[in-house]
This record gives sequence, C-alpha cells and structure tokens, in this order.
Amino acid sequence: MKRLNWGMIGGGEGSQIGPAHRLGSGLDGAFSFVAGALDHRPDAGRAYAERLGIAPDRAYGDWREMLAGESARDDRIDLVTIATPNDTHFEITKAFLEAGFNVLCEKPMTVTVEEGEEIVRLSQSTGRLCAVNYGYSGYSLVRHMRAMVARGDLGAVRVVVAEFSHGHHADATDADNPRIRWRYDPAQMGVSAQLADCGIHALHMASFVTGQEVTRLSADFISALPSRQLEDDAMVNFRMDGGATGRLWTSAIAVGRMHGLTLQVFGEKGGLRWAQEQPNQLVWTPTGGRNQIIERGEAGLSPEADRASRVTMGHAEGMPLAFANIYTDLAECIRAQKEGRAPDPAATQFPSAEDGLRSMAAVHAAVASAKSEGGWVDALPPMYR
Repeated sequence: MKRLNWGMIGGGEGSQIGPAHRLGSGLDGAFSFVAGALDHRPDAGRAYAERLGIAPDRAYGDWREMLAGESARDDRIDLVTIATPNDTHFEITKAFLEAGFNVLCEKPMTVTVEEGEEIVRLSQSTGRLCAVNYGYSGYSLVRHMRAMVARGDLGAVRVVVAEFSHGHHADATDADNPRIRWRYDPAQMGVSAQLADCGIHALHMASFVTGQEVTRLSADFISALPSRQLEDDAMVNFRMDGGATGRLWTSAIAVGRMHGLTLQVFGEKGGLRWAQEQPNQLVWTPTGGRNQIIERGEAGLSPEADRASRVTMGHAEGMPLAFANIYTDLAECIRAQKEGRAPDPAATQFPSAEDGLRSMAAVHAAVASAKSEGGWVDALPPMYR
C-alpha cells in the first residue's frame, strides 16, 4: 500500500514533542515524512529538515511558504502536524483547513473558545479531518478502559479522578529559563498555563474513557511562584452529562512526581486505575472483589485494545507508540476519504476538533471559576448549549 505524505510545522531540533511525532507517524509505514517548516528561524529549519531526509524543495523556511509550496504540488501532503507555540495554532490550522489539508494540531487547539468554534465549523464545512493531539488516548489499555465502560462492566460511572501533575517547574531559579518561562506567558499561552498545558490531557481522558462530557465545573488556581502570571497548580471539580462527578488535579510544582498522568474510574460494579508511567497494566476491582491486573497484550481484551497493541505482552510500550495509534487512525480515515468508503469504526476514536473545543471551553470556564473563588460555571461551548 502506498504511503501517505506527511508534513510537520514546528517540532524542530531540540523540540520536546517533535521526535515523538516523527516516530509515531512513521512507525506503521502509513506516512512518509516529506515536508517541513521546522523552526522559527528559516535557515535552521531548512537545514534540519534536510538532515532528516526531506528534499531541499520541501524544506521550508516558514509555514506560509510551506502552505504555498504544498498547495501547488500534485503530490501534496495528506496530513500536516502543527507543533508550534499555542498562540499560533489557530492561524495555521485555519489556513491549512481552508486550503483543503487534513490537520493534526498539538493541544490546545486554540487559545479562545471563539477560535475553537470557528475551527470546528471549518472542519465540518471543508470535509477535512482536524484532530487534536491528546496522544495519551492512543494507549492500548486506555482504549480498553473505554471499551469496558461502554459495554457496562462498571455499571453507571459515579466518580472519575484524573491527575496530571509533575514537579519540573518547582525550582524558582528556573523562572527565567526560556524553555519554562513561555509556558506562563499569557501572550503565548492565553488565559491558562498548567491546566491548558497538562490538565486538559487528563480532562480529555476522563471524557474519552467515560463517554461523558463536562457540563459544569468549579476551580481553584494558584501561582506558587509569585513571578508567574498564570497558574502552576489547579484543582477542578466537574459534573458530566451522564451523571458522573469528576475531580482533576494538575500541577507543575509537585516535587517528586515525574509525569503524573493517572485516571481512576469508579462505577457501581467496580473500579479501574491506570497510570501513564506504568501503561502496560490496568487495575480492575469488581465491587466486593479483589484487585485484578489486566496486562496489555493478554488474551481476551477488547478489539479496541488489540488494535492498539504492537509488541508482545511484558515488553515496554511507550508514548511514541500511543502517538502512532493516533496516526494510524488518521491514516485509515484519510484513505477512506480518498477511496469514498466508510473508515474502520475503531479508527474514528482519534481526538477531534470538537474535543479540542470542549477542552478550551472547560479551561476558560475554570479560569472564570477560579477568579470567582470557585463558583460553579457552565463549561459547555456556546455552540453546544
């Protein structure tokens, strides 16, 4: 099967997220990395793209040059990944969708709710795919959790507890480190730092696994380092449209926590617990029963989990492979689009522009709640109310 053409904007040399996208996109042989505008410094971006094997005429100096160049080609890219600073996501995503390209945008998809609604409408009107990289939803056992909830193993979900807390921004001497400082700059991050950067992964996962959306929330923010204009720790209580109650804690000052993405789901028939740092194990406890360890790759898992598992049981399977599942989903949907057929239903689980919009609406609602000392506010985007 011929590979699809893939390009990337941002994610250049030294990038934290770029390598994970390059590994994930190429893992299953679905995409060829053929075009890139990888750095805000044009010459550096071109040079790095060529070192990665991109032809000189597709090693672009910036995203506008890339948009013009790819739009003029018969072999244009089938998917573009946007891994640039948050404040640029909307403009670039909008331009590529309008030009007829499929897009995978790093989170947050936009910095305002209004921009998010515009992207959702644009994706719908153009018929192009617009995905958002909530990549941790690609883990095999996260998809198995979703399948267990959907088939009723837990009964009615009562409480969801989501965390994404680390301690990598706790040292006050790092406050002026440019790799950290931008994350607390409203000009680049928008209205929120830690919740918009990390917390929304956990919030999306809560919705992804339970099949429920956040409707109302109450939040408390702090900036433990007084020099920061935006929060570095947040607690959010939320209610979901299927009756579940949620608790979310996200922090950048939790010294001793390395990554800290965990999800617990408690239902009337049992509970589930999963942690990203031990992604091969899922703890399942039936009501009145003992803890059971579900291993990734073992027999009898859901088709959704099997489809997202690549290596034999007991071997490590990490973040780039979770990202690869998002890319595999998108490849199947793009091929189906080209061939005029329905995609494999299991491939439609990738996080969409609608998910990106709901996340940003929740972030803005949390900011408003924190400013009102924890008052409960509507978390739905206006277009879904």
